Amino acid sequence: MADETTPTAPGSPAAPAPRTTECGVTIPPALMAAPGYQVRRLYQAYLAVWVRAVDPTLTGPQFAVLTAVDATPGRDQRSMASAVALDTSTMADVARRLESRGLIVRRTDTADGRRKLLYLTAEGERTLRGAHDRARQLDARLLTPYDDDRRADVMDLLTSLADHWEGLAGGS
Repeated sequence: MADETTPTAPGSPAAPAPRTTECGVTIPPALMAAPGYQVRRLYQAYLAVWVRAVDPTLTGPQFAVLTAVDATPGRDQRSMASAVALDTSTMADVARRLESRGLIVRRTDTADGRRKLLYLTAEGERTLRGAHDRARQLDARLLTPYDDDRRADVMDLLTSLADHWEGLAGGS
């Protein structure tokens, strides 16, 4: 059995350095080495920054839906859910909230009464325009540690990882 002083085998990843939280708690190395833990940290930090920098009342998923509806008005709720990586029940909830705030209109498809088609309202367009500029500024701030070439690499890596993880989640 190996002890803490056994060197890492050539080619294997080094154990992450111990980290301590703001409260002085040491984060277990097993967590630091877990991709899901790091993604969770990123997401929690992103949510906190989003509220301050972009909009305290418009969530990331709501912003994504507004963006998708703006890009393709009149598409049905189910296909919009797929476009913004939401499950259909979450999408229905987000669409209801946006509609109740007067940011979108959901119209029943005349050809299929079960389908809801989504459109931005004038208020939705105004809200999206303001949030869009702030979201792009946040994107730039999030990637400031990297030059333009490295930013493209980071985005390619994140996209590749998201595609792979979605494939795993879908069972493929």
